[in-house]
Amino acid sequence: MREYLGGASVEQAFELFSAAAPEGWRVELVEGEIYVVPPANGEHEEIVSEVVDQVAERRTDRALRSYTGIGLNVPGASETGHVIPDLVVAPKGSFDDQEEWHDPAPVLLVAEVTSDSTAARDRDKKIRGYARADIPVYLLIDRDEGEVLVYSEPSGDDYAKSLKHKLGLTVPLPAPLGFELDTAEF
Repeated sequence: MREYLGGASVEQAFELFSAAAPEGWRVELVEGEIYVVPPANGEHEEIVSEVVDQVAERRTDRALRSYTGIGLNVPGASETGHVIPDLVVAPKGSFDDQEEWHDPAPVLLVAEVTSDSTAARDRDKKIRGYARADIPVYLLIDRDEGEVLVYSEPSGDDYAKSLKHKLGLTVPLPAPLGFELDTAEF
């Protein structure tokens, strides 16, 4: 690929793709590979909106906020990755700067809703990145499999706990969130 990009590094190529991406498209750098993701479909966005609403209704700490479109720096196998989760839950003010890519330290939960173009990454590579970033909870809503997976207790390249639930059920979210997510609307 370097020969096509005039010898540019992966990071430089990532910056070029990011600058050239059409409005609404996301460009991510995961495990040293660049992915250009088209805008989500309506069903995907309905699910993300439902999770946002439930987090707002059920959170016990009113200083927590739900963010969509926030770029996070997550450790890759050998370098920093850049991801844009479908949803990030973090304390208010965690991203009140002009940066495009943020330190994941304040993040309490990331959520991904699978799409045809993202499902494989969401199920594999992103788990490693989010665990390495020490994000306490990774919520994976897998539309293809009809499941909700809750990963918690990050440990190295993985999470020590993973619980699988069928879509349509009530799903307990562990601390630091500590409430149930009703997936019947998904």
